[in-house]
Formats: sequence, structure tokens, C-alpha cells
Amino acid sequence: MTSAVSDQNRSAEGEGSRPADEQHRPAGEDRERAAGSGSEGLRYLLVLSRPRFWLYLAGPVAVGVTYGIGDVSGLFTPTTVALALYFLVPANVFLYGVNDVFDADIDELNPKKAGREARWQGSRPVVAAVVASGALGLATLAITPRVAWPYLLGFLVLAVGYSAPPARFKTTPFLDSLSNGLYALPGAAAYATVAGAHPPLAALAGAWLWTMGMHTFSAIPDIEPDRAAGIDTTATFLGESRTYAYCFAAWTAAAAAFWLVDPRLGALLAVYPVFVAWVARSSVSVDRAYWWFPALNTVVGTLLSMGGLWRVYPLWEALP
Repeated sequence: MTSAVSDQNRSAEGEGSRPADEQHRPAGEDRERAAGSGSEGLRYLLVLSRPRFWLYLAGPVAVGVTYGIGDVSGLFTPTTVALALYFLVPANVFLYGVNDVFDADIDELNPKKAGREARWQGSRPVVAAVVASGALGLATLAITPRVAWPYLLGFLVLAVGYSAPPARFKTTPFLDSLSNGLYALPGAAAYATVAGAHPPLAALAGAWLWTMGMHTFSAIPDIEPDRAAGIDTTATFLGESRTYAYCFAAWTAAAAAFWLVDPRLGALLAVYPVFVAWVARSSVSVDRAYWWFPALNTVVGTLLSMGGLWRVYPLWEALP
């Protein structure tokens, strides 16, 4: 609320310095025109797509490919590159664009949106870009085998259903967490594409549980803004301390599931319950810890991918 009031005050202070014809133009019209104009429109789309989180969708594609291929010749193909590129940027534009459209009123109360993220300033070109990104996702069906389609379609359906009515899973405790398995689906689709078969059930369950913990942890900084806006989430329902326990349980179960696939994978994923336990018991602000996760996830994802590559191309073969 303080942030929203401050924004309004700054707008009022600058009113007198604007040309007379602009002083009577609605503020929303100014924002819409700015968001849809040239380089400013591209910059806004970039912010909307959350660059810090790009690898949350593209990273699972890399992991899925490395564990699905039979040899290194299948690593970089037109299809795997196309999937990686789609989930790197367009899929994020689609996912977060849909989210921001239906959260525009709520985000006015969210202080996170005044800094590293942006409040919805949608114009027709921006809306068109979001729709086109969704259509591009449907186009991936044309380059992938049928075994990958349930995962690709599942991603698109959940990306919309998470934020948009009538489902709007994000406003229902526990369904908000469960539906965030959408982040695991790009990896499953990539694995199915190169392997021609579904990924191991334990790996899919582990990845899904990991996303549930990740989503719910990220909702902790939003507890107060969401409550102020009347939004019910797993985090608002449980409260901060029990949400930490929920994340610890989800990530412990994820590590156990990956242990069934390979004990080394389970050991690597065990870093997450250890991390959330440390945050919960330390003096570190959750708002600060939340922004450490892109780095942590990148390191873990890189190690997972390297493990997959080692499976088909052992390290000693690369040594002189």
C-alpha cells in the first residue's frame, strides 16, 4: 500500500510540469501508449517475462534432453534447440503475461512490483505478443512426437488456468501449489521428444514436488499483500512458519523421489530442504532469500545437466 501511495504522490508532483494537453490525458492511457511503443514496449515485455526466472522453464528442457538422449548427437537438433528457445523467452512472456493481466488490481498492493518486476501496463501490442507466445506454444506440437504432446498441452493449459478464471488455481490453497507442476512439464516434454517415451514416473513426481515447494516458498513474501487483497493461497492459509514446514516436506519428498531414480540425484536435491530449514531458523529475510533462488536453481540445474551428459559422454573421454 505504501508503494502504491508513493507512486500516486510522485505522479501528482509531476503533474504541473506536463504540457496542458497531457495533464488531462488519463494516466492509464499514458502507460498503455508507453508500454506499446517501440523500444519502450520491448523493454516492458522483457521485464514482464521475468528474465531472472527464464531458466525456470528453459532449464528443465536442458535437463530433459540430457537424460533422454542416447548419445551426444541428439543433444543439439533443430527440435531440441527450438524447444529450448521457446521455453527460454516466449513461454515466459505467455506465462507471466497471462498472470499479470489477471493480477493487475492485486499487484497495485504488491511492493515486489515496484522494483524488479513491473505492474501490468498492457497495450494492444503487448496483449498481441502474449497471445502470439501462446500460439507459438501450440506450434511446438508440429515438431514433436505425440508422446510429448500431453506435457506441452498440459503446460499451456496450466499456464492459463493458474491465473485466469474460471479455474484461477492461484487463489485456491494447495491447488495453487499443485498446479505449479507446470514448470516440470517442459523438461518432461523434452525428455519424451528425444527418448520417444515418457520420463520415469519417479523423476516426474520428484520434479512436480520440487515445483510445489518452490512456488510456495516464493509466495511467502506475498503473504501480507495477498491477504490485503483478499487472495487465498497456500501461504496465506498456512502462515509463514507452517509454510516453511510445507516447503521442507515438499522438497524432502522431491529428493526422496529422485533418490529412487538415482541416489546421486536425491543427494543433490537434498540441498533444498536444508536451505529452507536454514532460512526458517536464521535472521535472513525471506524477501532477500527469495532472490537467491535463481542462482541456486541455476547451479543445481547445471549439475543435473552435467550428470545427464556424463551418462552418455563420460568425463574421462573428454580428457586429453
